[in-house]
Amino acid sequence: MTFDKRKVVYQIYPKSYKDTTGNGIGDLQGIIEKIPYLAQLGVDMVWLNPFYPSPQHDNGYDISNYTAVNPLFGNMADFEEMVKVGKEYGIDFMLDMVLNHCSTEHEWFQKALAGDKYYQDFFFLRDEPTDWLSKFGGNAWAPFGKTGKYYLHLYDVTQADLNWRNPHVREELFKVVNFWLGKGVKGFRFDVINVIGKDEILENCPENDGKPAYTDRPIVHEYLHMLNEETFGTDETIMTVGEMSATNIENCILYTAPERHELSMAFNFHHLKVDYENGKKWTLKNFDFEELKRLFHTWGKEMSDHNGWSALFWNNHDQPHALNRFVDVKNFRNEGATMLAASIHLSRGTPYIYMGEEIGMIDPGYDSMEDYADVESFNAYKMLLNEGKQVEEAFKIIQAKSRDNSRTPMQWDSSANAGFTSGTPWLKVGKFYPEINVEKEIQGPIFTFYQKLIALRKKLPLIAEGSYKPAYEDSQQVYAFERQLGDEKLLVLNNFYSDPITVDVLPEYQNGEMLLSNYGDSQVEAVMTLRPYESLAILMKKHELQQ
Repeated sequence: MTFDKRKVVYQIYPKSYKDTTGNGIGDLQGIIEKIPYLAQLGVDMVWLNPFYPSPQHDNGYDISNYTAVNPLFGNMADFEEMVKVGKEYGIDFMLDMVLNHCSTEHEWFQKALAGDKYYQDFFFLRDEPTDWLSKFGGNAWAPFGKTGKYYLHLYDVTQADLNWRNPHVREELFKVVNFWLGKGVKGFRFDVINVIGKDEILENCPENDGKPAYTDRPIVHEYLHMLNEETFGTDETIMTVGEMSATNIENCILYTAPERHELSMAFNFHHLKVDYENGKKWTLKNFDFEELKRLFHTWGKEMSDHNGWSALFWNNHDQPHALNRFVDVKNFRNEGATMLAASIHLSRGTPYIYMGEEIGMIDPGYDSMEDYADVESFNAYKMLLNEGKQVEEAFKIIQAKSRDNSRTPMQWDSSANAGFTSGTPWLKVGKFYPEINVEKEIQGPIFTFYQKLIALRKKLPLIAEGSYKPAYEDSQQVYAFERQLGDEKLLVLNNFYSDPITVDVLPEYQNGEMLLSNYGDSQVEAVMTLRPYESLAILMKKHELQQ
């Protein structure tokens, strides 16, 4: 037995979901208040971004205490109440575990700085830095106090990488996971977990900023197996997902194949780079459909053929809204939102919904740099100006690519600040909230379509468990695939453009049943014209397969 593949996960960025105190910052009580709403949508599990004590240099991913609640969000009693209320509504919680690094304010690092040899071995300390680059820019090594040594930080300078080769480090981190299991947590999302296995001897690696020396190293599999064995592996219903940085299919199969006892599933991000010019984020470019389709088909087929499992998603707290990236949002927001949803919810893997996606939230349409809060956006803006871009052009790029696009407060209603807070929100509310909000959308085409998709996954084992096979691979605007389980088959067709396109339905499906259409009125025919952003799912009758 493994985790339940029928489940759907909903991601909440706590800071922006619902504020109950009027301080402009979302909190755990706000999440409790909205649990009935989440139950109405039909989701099974809620993944929360970090809410632990943190100096907040990297949005809480710089943790200074792994087993406490940041007072900004509430306290441990609030957390326990949230888990309890969730259970009453059939909703469990998945926590973000940041086990590659901790904040330099964490007591382990502070004790190491004070000269404690035991804790110094919790980190990577060297007399000479290597040539590795930090993912946030600059060298990945920083001076370790006044000792003359340097410590490794693959991310922000305030995030010191932890030395997993030290058994004491592993023991402490396993304790953290077990602490939260004891609080009734049923899922874990492991942040950048495939970079925890650094080479034993850290050497210069000029290739790709040093990534080959610490990404997807064979020892990571050993560590994940240990983590599984010592913590969540004792309960097969626990759901785990690894965020995999710059990974590949071969490793994701290994990370997620059930017989290996590592993780339930893996996130990869390749499909969200198809609108990067030459692989660079801070550029403007229409998405490359051929590349998107190729990635979906390659990952879908390989993970299916080798019994791996993917976490499927379009949106998260680090990405602009997919609607703005892949859809003519001005003219086809409803159709585009439902098509994008069908293209992953009917596929093989566990679907993740990012808060607001279920009502078709879009980028905020900010007017000036002053509206932004994200440090990465300010750094990028400076960089773009230094590269010679005009102010207007640089701002346009930030508008399209900033992480703040998805971090704006959840839009509950058309009252002031979208019903998120009675105070001043920590980040300005998107300007489209009077039209796009829960109150207006809860009976609308997007929310109700998400409800249908979630219900279908629970009802049809074919959707939860079936294999994945690419279809219509030569089409220049349709992303299509087949699912099969025993003698049942499903064909899913997604038109990724606003232009209609005519397709010949595969013969075996021509007498099939229209399982789902985001236009609601489609009939199965031998030749079908897909309307703008139309999504169809055709179920083949069992006797057709046997003939």
